[in-house]
Amino acid sequence: MTDTFGPTPIRVLIADDQRVVREGLSMLVALIDDVEVVGAACDGAEAVRLAETHRPAVILMDLRMPDLDGIAATAQLRERLPAAQVLVLTTYADTDAIVPALRAGARGYLTKDASAEQIEAAIRAVHAGQTYLDPAVQERLVAAVISQSPSPDPANLAGTGTGTGTGTGTGTPPDGLTTREAEVLALLASGLSNAEIAQRLYLSHATVKTHINRIFAKTGARDRAQAVRYAYQHGLATPAQ
Repeated sequence: MTDTFGPTPIRVLIADDQRVVREGLSMLVALIDDVEVVGAACDGAEAVRLAETHRPAVILMDLRMPDLDGIAATAQLRERLPAAQVLVLTTYADTDAIVPALRAGARGYLTKDASAEQIEAAIRAVHAGQTYLDPAVQERLVAAVISQSPSPDPANLAGTGTGTGTGTGTGTPPDGLTTREAEVLALLASGLSNAEIAQRLYLSHATVKTHINRIFAKTGARDRAQAVRYAYQHGLATPAQ
């Protein structure tokens, strides 16, 4: 017999203290195929209560809310509903907001200038257990990690002790990356989309996707955020000043 009910929808809860934003997001998200909005909360405490009642798969979480803010709510949700994935959607993209949100358990982070396509992609990614970070957020996060690391040692960047050699200035790329793959990875780390990388390098869309899949395989990255972190750690990209 044919299943007439279709796939199980992704259940989404929205938390934002601004009514116009809540209602707008509810309307936008409800238009996404196979996604169902199961509730809308005006603060973090209500988000936790509604999540325990409706058991959403994904929670779109604002950060700056009264009573219980989004970071504290995310931490509570990680303890009470570990299967629910929190996707931050906020005005703030500074490291003082990004890092605590990720530490609290958020799997994705978008700013409120995100497009409808980005929001849909982020919902689907975090629902699948992947990390989804806005490109600008990726860059700021990695820059913050690097700034907190010990002072750079050129010998370490050259990969001494491993024999792999890293960096874009000298030697071959690490972990068997080809020169072209290293170039694609550097552009990915700078925040370019696949289409923009293809345009920059005069490659087809399919070729760029092939390069990125090979980059993931060689570096052990599971998603773009991990590939970006790898690029910065191995000197294949540098934070914007």
